[in-house]
Amino acid sequence: MSEYQESAAARVLVGVSGSPGSLAALGRAAVEARLRGAELWPVTAWEPPEGDLAARRFPASAALVPEWERLARERLLDALRAVFGDASTGLPGGALVTRGAPGPALVRLAGRDTDLLVIGTGGRGRLRRALWPSVSRHCLAHATCPVLAVPPSPLHAALTHAHRRNALRLRLDSGDVERELGVVPPGV
Repeated sequence: MSEYQESAAARVLVGVSGSPGSLAALGRAAVEARLRGAELWPVTAWEPPEGDLAARRFPASAALVPEWERLARERLLDALRAVFGDASTGLPGGALVTRGAPGPALVRLAGRDTDLLVIGTGGRGRLRRALWPSVSRHCLAHATCPVLAVPPSPLHAALTHAHRRNALRLRLDSGDVERELGVVPPGV
């Protein structure tokens, strides 16, 4: 992992959590960095379970901070390997692990007008939207630089549907998936 340094070069920062949406955003950010001749900075933000306030209230949790940071670093390296086949992006810049809530951390790091912030927009149901804040919405509302929101792949919805059917032990009909993706004409 590289140390984050302010530079005059154009930068493309991308939020990486390891989710399918963030992997799609990482791939798109690499394309944008190449097109712009910019540095690529994949960023994984982490915070202690239950947040920083709870971690400060329980001093014993201070011993776990290095472990939590190591896990975040591993998650970022796994995402880089999944997208690029290696822990290196092949572009100038570097990977960054930072402590804090993902939305505010990304907005803080992408603070220049010349930066481009790339984020994935996951398919979230009503319950998830109600219980957990959306990183993409926070970045779109608060960033001072341009933000590129990468929508989830249509295959992601089909995969989620298949996982749900599998969890409920329902028969998986591959014809449903084919019709959903428009591979075969309806009625066949």
